[in-house]
Amino acid sequence: MVKQKDKYSHPVKAAIIKSSWWLLSRLPLAWTQALAVPLGKLIWRFSKREKRVSQVNVELCFPDKTPWERDELARGALIESAKTMLEMGYVWMAPKDKVLDKVKKVTGAELVAAYQAKQQPVILLGPHIGQWEMIGQWFSKEHPLTCMYSPPRIRELDPVIREGRCRTGGGLVPANVKGVAGLLKALKRGEMVGILPDQEPEQGQGGLFAPFYGIPALTATLLPKLVKKTGARVFTALAKRLPKGQGYEIIIIPADERVYSEDDQVAAEGVNASVEQIIAYAPVQYQWSYKRFKQRPDNQPQPYNVKS
Repeated sequence: MVKQKDKYSHPVKAAIIKSSWWLLSRLPLAWTQALAVPLGKLIWRFSKREKRVSQVNVELCFPDKTPWERDELARGALIESAKTMLEMGYVWMAPKDKVLDKVKKVTGAELVAAYQAKQQPVILLGPHIGQWEMIGQWFSKEHPLTCMYSPPRIRELDPVIREGRCRTGGGLVPANVKGVAGLLKALKRGEMVGILPDQEPEQGQGGLFAPFYGIPALTATLLPKLVKKTGARVFTALAKRLPKGQGYEIIIIPADERVYSEDDQVAAEGVNASVEQIIAYAPVQYQWSYKRFKQRPDNQPQPYNVKS
């Protein structure tokens, strides 16, 4: 669970965004991704916040890379993030069979299917990498899937996003105590749930510092708690973007074994290790523009020096 931002009503802005999503859903995926390239370059050039945070994160996580290599990765990641955002209209509003047909290859699905066939609970970790919205779309067509959901800041967009995320059969629960109860119920029914493993929890929601690429990062303890109470098996998933609008490759790997530890500290280390393992499949497609190291142990200063 992450910090909730204030919600507000803005019908005009919502109408513009919904119309943009609808238009993008009508374009070939390759065209949408092509539009994202100049957009990502503009963000790199003019958005001080996005550029700086990406640069700092890449520098901290990949100290062995040269400055040129780090800048290339940070710049490429902003272009990939632009693709992710522009693709939302396609993923949510294009005909669902057309969207699902864009999954060209799936690796590791049999691991999850084996547990679901025996009605054993599964937790799916979906970090912010690739086109993460495709994970829920693809899995929920085969298995009951419940995911945590934080409504958008603009209230009028909520029904559109809910409909888009649930249209292949998935369910949503709020990112609060009630939602955690909903995840527990689903797991105890032997179903699958999806959670975000790579965002800082809000104060009071359960978190501790664990290394992410060797850097202490405030990490949610929700996953270890769910595992302890249900005995669920944990996997990490990625919908990797293929070149030239070909579609996506879904990759599922077992989570780091430390996530099953009774020690919350060790389990949190396993959560971050699991995220690192999936990032290795497509580092440039990870959302490096998120302030992953904003909260520091012992009130140390954050490394970004830019406004939120």
